[in-house]
Formats: sequence, structure tokens, C-alpha cells
Amino acid sequence: MWKRNVIVAAGLLLIAGCAAPTFESPGALNEVGSVPEAVANLAAPNQDLTSARLRPEDGCYWYEHSGPVETTLVPLRAVGGSPICTARQS
Repeated sequence: MWKRNVIVAAGLLLIAGCAAPTFESPGALNEVGSVPEAVANLAAPNQDLTSARLRPEDGCYWYEHSGPVETTLVPLRAVGGSPICTARQS
């Protein structure tokens, strides 16, 4: 009986690990790929706007750059090279 319970418990843990986590997003601005049209027009070419998002920590837009070894978040830059950020509120 004890062995059966252990096998059932282990099976449930394995199945629970296969469930996809769900996150509720507080707003559309933080969703991946949801950049306003004005930001898309400012962005320099060769940046992945489909992975761009606004980070509330610094108020700037970041996108995922897929390199040969890893994928990292990189600031979204304008044509002149400056990062694209929202205006800071006092």
C-alpha cells in the first residue's frame, strides 16, 4: 500500500511539473512585443521589436538579442544610438 502511494505521489509531481506557469500581466505596456507605433518608428534597424518590452525598473524599452551562446536583454536604441525611454515623472 505504501509503495503504491509513493508511486502515485511521484507521478502527480511529475505531471504537475509539466504545467505551464500562468502570469497575469498588469498592463499591455509590459507585454512582450507591445511597443507603441512611435517607439517602433524611433527604433534603429536590426532590432527585434517582437521581443521588445518596457521595463518598469528603469522606464526604458529592452529587447531580446539572440547571440551565438545566449539570449540577453539589450536596450532598444534609436537611430542615433541613445536608448529609448519614457519620460520620468517626479
